[in-house]
Amino acid sequence: MIRIPDFRRLSLGALLLVSLAAAAFARTDLKFSSSPTLTTEARTLVQLLEQAHYNREAVRSTDYAEVIPNFMGDLDGQRLFFLASDKAAFATQHGRNVYWNISALGNIDAAYDIFGVYEKRVQTRISWLFDELKKDVDLTANESYRFDRTKAEWPATPAAADTLWRQRVKFELIAELMNKKSLDEARQTVRKRYERMLKNLGEIEGIDVAELFLSNVARLYDPHSTYFSSTTFEDFGIQMKLELVGIGAVLGIEDDYCIVKEIVPGGPADLSKQIKPNDKIITVAQAGAEPVEIIGMKLRHIVEQIRGNKGSRVTLTIQPADATDPSTRKIVTITRDVVKLNSARAHAAVFQVPGADGQNVPLGVISLPSFYGPSDSAGAEADKTSASKDVARLIEQLKGAGIKGLVLDLRHNGGGFLSEAIDLTGLFVPKGPVVQVKDSAGEIQVDRDTNPTVAYDGPLAVLVDRFSASASEIVTGALQNYGRAIIVGDSSTHGKGSVQTVLEMRNLVPQLARSPIKTGATKITVQKYYLPNGSSTQLKGVVPDIVLPSVDEFLPIGEASLPHALAWDEIPTSNFDGHPLDARIVQPLRAASQSRQAKLEEFLYLRKGVDWYKLHQNQKQVSLNLEVRRQQKTADDAFRKAIDVEKEQLAKHDFPYREFRLGPPLPPRIKATKKPDAASPADGEDDETELSTDASDAYAKVDVPLRESLRVVNDAIGLGKNQQAWADSHAPLTAALERKG
Repeated sequence: MIRIPDFRRLSLGALLLVSLAAAAFARTDLKFSSSPTLTTEARTLVQLLEQAHYNREAVRSTDYAEVIPNFMGDLDGQRLFFLASDKAAFATQHGRNVYWNISALGNIDAAYDIFGVYEKRVQTRISWLFDELKKDVDLTANESYRFDRTKAEWPATPAAADTLWRQRVKFELIAELMNKKSLDEARQTVRKRYERMLKNLGEIEGIDVAELFLSNVARLYDPHSTYFSSTTFEDFGIQMKLELVGIGAVLGIEDDYCIVKEIVPGGPADLSKQIKPNDKIITVAQAGAEPVEIIGMKLRHIVEQIRGNKGSRVTLTIQPADATDPSTRKIVTITRDVVKLNSARAHAAVFQVPGADGQNVPLGVISLPSFYGPSDSAGAEADKTSASKDVARLIEQLKGAGIKGLVLDLRHNGGGFLSEAIDLTGLFVPKGPVVQVKDSAGEIQVDRDTNPTVAYDGPLAVLVDRFSASASEIVTGALQNYGRAIIVGDSSTHGKGSVQTVLEMRNLVPQLARSPIKTGATKITVQKYYLPNGSSTQLKGVVPDIVLPSVDEFLPIGEASLPHALAWDEIPTSNFDGHPLDARIVQPLRAASQSRQAKLEEFLYLRKGVDWYKLHQNQKQVSLNLEVRRQQKTADDAFRKAIDVEKEQLAKHDFPYREFRLGPPLPPRIKATKKPDAASPADGEDDETELSTDASDAYAKVDVPLRESLRVVNDAIGLGKNQQAWADSHAPLTAALERKG
């Protein structure tokens, strides 16, 4: 149920390979070792998995050998640096003893040994690559390169690895040449890319390696269990509560300098007016302490210094972006405060949708990015922020605006707090079961909404996609069970039907509780959840009543694509006062949608994109002939240009809307002007939360699924005008009046 932020799903290898910034070289002689705290945490992790994990009976000590190749894959996701002989050697040296070493000794030296080999392989290969870039290159041969090697084997021999890397060098040079660079410029760009990779490699710390290795141990039990280092655990709490204590600035690294990339509206930096985008931070000083120079420091460490307790002061030495003399400095003291991440909260809009009589019908949309919980800093009850409270507030605003129907948009909502899913469902149905939870002992608990009041009883649709997971599936499935909403979207939701709990290590081990050292945590699966009718959403997800064409169908994003996923099953139904929508309601709504899908230009536009993606996804190899690639790029660019023109034409018919947001108005973030050759955000840019939030006020242009969901609600309103079409004693997709509190 609780989810880990997406940025932590990236492997170390992936993080290294996408970096494209300034150069430096890696250490070559540093050896990692575990601290006593980490040793204790490693042993405790295995104990927790064996005693508390839902799937504990399915994992044996011999299965721990899988951790070795899985860890190698996380480091070297494209199978470029290790050799097949490395895999065999690691299996012989470490594979049989993984369980004993961790469970009894807390020993994860295998992780450090494997990383040490990886580090040497990367350094040696990049040195080879620098020499290779100086050589003539033939871009006329009819060769091809497998650009996605995540499921490939590692090269069998050093010679095979050399051949693979010669192909990769061509692949990367061609990519730059097709972006209008000369061959010399392309060589320099590729060289800088791998210089940055060496720098990133040198900045990896032992705790990063340990976190990756121990997370692989946890994922033997299911794909949602993991280990958090102390830093990741802190970021996890920020994500779940939508706030942090800091100065409210997005930071990045350029040429070893810490650069202010953006100013978060309403944060201390914004209110102080003392810091501007593109300013460089030279030193950081805590209250009463000497300044610490941060030039060349790892961004994570800079962030740790700038964060702090609410009300504490931090002093920054700034080199202003507009200074004419680079030696210019100014001292800025800022009082840290809670920075609300309001752009990640629920928001809403009223769309004017043409009705059958030609008159516009006001329909509401509530977009919920996650099921977040109340913040620690919230004071009075009225000031508390949570998903269910925010949605309730938005419902009142939309009702005040006179909406006739509502779409709850849960696309890309990966879940959050189970309690919020229950409370939010209760906004639309009277009291009753919302979810059933079963633990590993087979005991079943029925979690109910106990509030008989219905915040919104009008026509309702829920819009979902393959990324809608966990708490999103509880809400969607419960509303479908009760016949309260029509579900629209991809052919199924994600299929995550498991419940996780987060356990902080210091709360489990007395000796860690007494230590001033920050400790990590573990997130483990302890239960499975089921809908009121007894069906699990695990693997299968929730199947919408109306399915729309989507590129998501061809992406490996469902639970079934994850290793060690729990199985689907079902339990007895709970005693709930409801039933799915009658066919007399679903069939005409589905038929009307299918008719539009067959005729409207926007669906033709959508299918063109899906078909284009399918074609390219099936192409596993890419040509290393420059002229062939240019021809392909010309065709692809022509397609994109045509589809963009079509999109602009369709956008003219977007339904007009008025947006509603909670909290203070969100002005545009104050962003630094991007340099022509600056690295992208994925290349090391970060903020105090290590999260990215979009403060855009606008809904996307030509959002076909949203437009169709609004039409479906409009159709339901039309059905409701004819009582002979009612399947129950109330209009379709509405709450029964006699059940209202």
